[in-house]
Amino acid sequence: MSANRLDALPIGRRVAYWRGRRRLSQQVLADRLGKSKSWVDKVERGVRSLDRVSTIEDIARVLRIDTAVLLGRDTQPPIVVEQPGGVDLVGAVLSAYDTAPANEAGLSVGQVAASVQHAWTAFQHGRYPQVVTFLPGLLTAAQRVHADDPVSGHPLLVEVYRVTAAVLLKLGVVDLAWLAADRAMTVAAGDRVRVAAAAVQLGQVLRAAGRSRVAVPVLRKAAYRIAPPDLDGGPASEVSLCGTLLVQAALSAAGCGDDRAAAGLLGEAADLAARVGDGHDHHRTGFGPTAVDLARVTAAVDLGHADDAIVWHEKTLGRDGWRWLAAEHRAAHLVDAARAYLLAGDPVNAGRVLVDAERTAPAEIRHRPAAREIVAQVARDRRAPTQATRLATSIGVT
Repeated sequence: MSANRLDALPIGRRVAYWRGRRRLSQQVLADRLGKSKSWVDKVERGVRSLDRVSTIEDIARVLRIDTAVLLGRDTQPPIVVEQPGGVDLVGAVLSAYDTAPANEAGLSVGQVAASVQHAWTAFQHGRYPQVVTFLPGLLTAAQRVHADDPVSGHPLLVEVYRVTAAVLLKLGVVDLAWLAADRAMTVAAGDRVRVAAAAVQLGQVLRAAGRSRVAVPVLRKAAYRIAPPDLDGGPASEVSLCGTLLVQAALSAAGCGDDRAAAGLLGEAADLAARVGDGHDHHRTGFGPTAVDLARVTAAVDLGHADDAIVWHEKTLGRDGWRWLAAEHRAAHLVDAARAYLLAGDPVNAGRVLVDAERTAPAEIRHRPAAREIVAQVARDRRAPTQATRLATSIGVT
């Protein structure tokens, strides 16, 4: 096949072409990538999109070709995201392994607790740049309080590391997010509830780092460890953590192309969500029936089931539980809904929900690299609505 004709093919077809040239079966390619045969098949048929650079690089490595050859005419200028200035300072604090100095400023546990609450509230409102600006000082303060009073400072330091991991993930700084999540797990050791809470961010980091296959057993085990013996009579906060970890495990399974495992884990999570109900936010999880059904959308998109994802999305928006979720949660879901519409060949509705996401939490679109890439993809389609192309222009991805 000539280079020009090959470049004109969709990326999935190019994967199939080079796999054939290397005399690899779909199963062998899947095994070398740590994916399922079904995942490879969906990529090659164009049912599942390749929207992560790291995944494309892994495929190119296994096929022994340059990434640019695999991308062909799909190659687009990289989406540049200007990170908030505080990210480097956050990294410096996280990378400081020396013992925290004494609390010379005399900060009380109550003052640090109030600041932690403020950080989570700002994050859930989608104010990521604002959170990053005061994270360095908050991290240092929490470390000092913990050094002075390990008992009272222990839960605060876990929560600071959790919110740090959460906001760094939004900004696409996966390496630092992983470090923050690891710190949270280390500090939480010995406290089953705090370990479970920190494992939520760890699961998200593993997925973002392309370690979904590793994440599934880790998250499943963490979920079953926090599950109350009596689910009906157990604390709603622990049931919520268990359910949230099962959701994260399901999303990781979907990322591996494992339909059956994803469906089973989401079914378990739905049973727990029915016990908790909507309108709660135990341990900053937002867990409930609505959250589980939104996760079904994400899983369906990752598995290439665009129609199923759209049905779940449109079904869930009319619930009261949708309005009760944090702005960050709703905006992130709308980005996933846009992915579903794009996969279904509907750039009009993809653009519409992206505009809604920007109205809900502007930073989700303007500062999250994954969301900016989706906006760019929509804007490239001639059928995209005017509002979507204007949004793309305003955030500099055209």
